[in-house]
Amino acid sequence: MNHRIIAEQIFSAGVSRVLPEKLITKSMDLQDNHLLIGPLDFSLETVRNIYVIGAGKASAMMAGEVEKILGPRITEGHIVVKYGHSSKLKYIKVTEAGHPLPDSNGFKATSNILKIASKAGNNDLVICLLSGGGSALLPDFPSGSSLEELMKVNDLLINCGAGIKDINAVRKHLSVIKGGNLARAVYPAALVSLILSDVPGDPLDVIASGPTTPDPTTFQQALDVLEKFDLIKSTPGRLLKHLNDGKTGIRPETPKPGDPVFKNVHNLLIGTNRLALEAAAQKALDLKIHPFIIDDQLQGDADSVAEYIVKTSVEFKNNENEIKPVCLLFGGEITVKMTGKGRGGRSQHLALLCSKLLKDHPGITILSAGTDGNDGPTDAAGAVVDSDTVPDALAENVDPEKYLRDFDSYHFFEKEGGHIITGPTLTNVMDIIVAVVE
Repeated sequence: MNHRIIAEQIFSAGVSRVLPEKLITKSMDLQDNHLLIGPLDFSLETVRNIYVIGAGKASAMMAGEVEKILGPRITEGHIVVKYGHSSKLKYIKVTEAGHPLPDSNGFKATSNILKIASKAGNNDLVICLLSGGGSALLPDFPSGSSLEELMKVNDLLINCGAGIKDINAVRKHLSVIKGGNLARAVYPAALVSLILSDVPGDPLDVIASGPTTPDPTTFQQALDVLEKFDLIKSTPGRLLKHLNDGKTGIRPETPKPGDPVFKNVHNLLIGTNRLALEAAAQKALDLKIHPFIIDDQLQGDADSVAEYIVKTSVEFKNNENEIKPVCLLFGGEITVKMTGKGRGGRSQHLALLCSKLLKDHPGITILSAGTDGNDGPTDAAGAVVDSDTVPDALAENVDPEKYLRDFDSYHFFEKEGGHIITGPTLTNVMDIIVAVVE
């Protein structure tokens, strides 16, 4: 069978395992007027109101599953999703907003979510649904500044090569909802967050900038990030002043571990990249291909990651003691420092980098794609390549190096083929890389 097709089938099996309809139904159930959420048991006879709030690419589908379970028991709700990721809901309001750059829709939704959170009191239950993209989809900005200034900082951070932990350290300290502040708004009501991780290692304080989680970072660390990536001079003055005011204690820090606002908070991780990789591995076994989960915390710059993936694949290829074919699985989220003005995303860029390294290594096929179905600002989830990708392109006078320099991987694969198109999957647990080695 065509190994490109096999790689795509393995990828699809991984995505299917982390769809919200499976994750929510496994995590939540209603039995005899008791709402069971993970290990928690809430008697609905003592719960006055149930509020459902949240943000992220998967949050609409998550909310739809919650509605199936709770229906009219939901007092009020509001979630915010990326454009094109909405679902039709009856009891919970849905707003579509900008991602990865925030917009006014996201700001209005954030304001309303905070209003709902502030209504919650004793004997109330707040269910918060969080997934990848939540940081950009819950935008707010310090008093005296503007949404445009916040958008500029987000743009600078996204394109400077910073990792998500550094990016979110800054976001948390320019917000009244991120970095545990949503938990502060909900207190003293019970708060249960159901979380899909889009961050390597699954740190709860980083996913969606940890709105319901204690924040270990500080104003000083946020300033250090801007310094590290040479963004101090580019950051709008009013936002920089806000961070400096926090550093000197003029503004309060985000709530830290041990803060009483977390007394009634339960953060439950229900979807991870590891779960997806395990399902992908099972699919490979079904196809009689021996799987190896190599790394579920892949991170770092695209060039070094491409070298790591191809080097590992070649080692398996050259190992005569290894029965072929094998499937190598990687998961995580890499970083790309943009210097060109082309169109693409980290998965397509990684695939194109791998194609360069594969040209002298026949028998290896590599697929790189995002589990959310959207790689960067494109309609592709990613791309699949092998040793023929570069030679075939050169034979048609298409220079891969030019597309790499321009960060224009989307148009390369549009010309040469290899795109993985799934449409929005309505989930998000980072990226999956599948290497099939003959």
